[in-house]
Amino acid sequence: MLSNPLIATVLILSLIALGEWLSIISRARVPMLLTAMVGYLVLSWTGVFPADLLEVSQFAALGAILIGPAIVHMGTMIPFSLLKTQYKAVIIALGGVLFSGILILLIVPLIFDYPTAVAGVGPISGGIIALLVTTEKLKEIGLTSIVIIPALVVAFQGVAGMPLAMHFMKKYAGVMQRQIDDGSFVSMTGKSFAEDEIEEAAPKKKSPLRSSAVLKLFFVFAGAGIGVTLGTVTPIHYTLWCLVIGIIGLKLGVFESSELERANSFTITMIGIIFVVIGSMAGVSPGQVLENLPAILTILVIGTIGISVGGYLTAKLVKWNPYKGMPVALTALFGFPGDYILCEEVSRSCARNEKEEKMIFNELLAPMIIGGFTTVTVASVVIAGILINTL
Repeated sequence: MLSNPLIATVLILSLIALGEWLSIISRARVPMLLTAMVGYLVLSWTGVFPADLLEVSQFAALGAILIGPAIVHMGTMIPFSLLKTQYKAVIIALGGVLFSGILILLIVPLIFDYPTAVAGVGPISGGIIALLVTTEKLKEIGLTSIVIIPALVVAFQGVAGMPLAMHFMKKYAGVMQRQIDDGSFVSMTGKSFAEDEIEEAAPKKKSPLRSSAVLKLFFVFAGAGIGVTLGTVTPIHYTLWCLVIGIIGLKLGVFESSELERANSFTITMIGIIFVVIGSMAGVSPGQVLENLPAILTILVIGTIGISVGGYLTAKLVKWNPYKGMPVALTALFGFPGDYILCEEVSRSCARNEKEEKMIFNELLAPMIIGGFTTVTVASVVIAGILINTL
């Protein structure tokens, strides 16, 4: 029965549904993605789920294809008027990972050794690409005994990062609500709550061709295809190209705001990508965790503290509320799609009405997405590439 792709998909989807339910009833205190990832790990370890359940499902393969279109969609949610403020998100994200890296390199060698510290710095600053850079070099120079450390850091960094980021985001949502109530809130685009409401109410002209969900979907996939192609012929990662294509396409009128949502396709896209994220836990065994637990916990704790403190200091430097800046830095621990999902969960759980929900979501999304790309796609790879060559 478990060899049937639909049954396998339903079992994994049940974890995602459970996580969504827990997120709703706990008012986002328990992140959905965290529940799904940990639940899959526990059920796999206990033998309830077979080791090849994700492979049998085949849904993760679809999710891998949908990453590009999803990121183009993210770009369609970031108008040019927001971009001029996002250099601050970049500074905060870099400040977090740099401060974290310095702390790890200073403290971890005193407890373990320098190679262990280097094995953790790149991956905790980002994700899969930094992991590949680190593990390939460790194998090349014969340090195979610690290859599992960067893999497990990547596997568990979201467990530490998501609840903490969500806590700060909810705090900032509260700050926003107080400013909305006393009339002092001004969004990153420079508009007040009332001005944004007036602009939203204005009618917008729309081409008849843009009413077709199929055409909307085609344009997004075509944009993602261009992004992937550019990623193969340039040194810039395809995800960054997809984000830029979404932003430019929105400005030129090729895309509408939140294009995949308008094509009624975003939910299934995100679920497919969550399958991919859950799959990152598939190769982790209890024995590997226990053997390397002291080093992993040390790197995760020091790294998380470093990212949080670095985010706090740089947020103060660029004159952002720390509750807004620290989650941007913490995107290094989970990246996409966690950054988007947390924005969605926080705005849904904290808002008092639909208008406020959209305002909170829009205010959080751009810096979180930009911060995530800065750390996971760029900074982590550079840091890993430099440090691993010091071994």
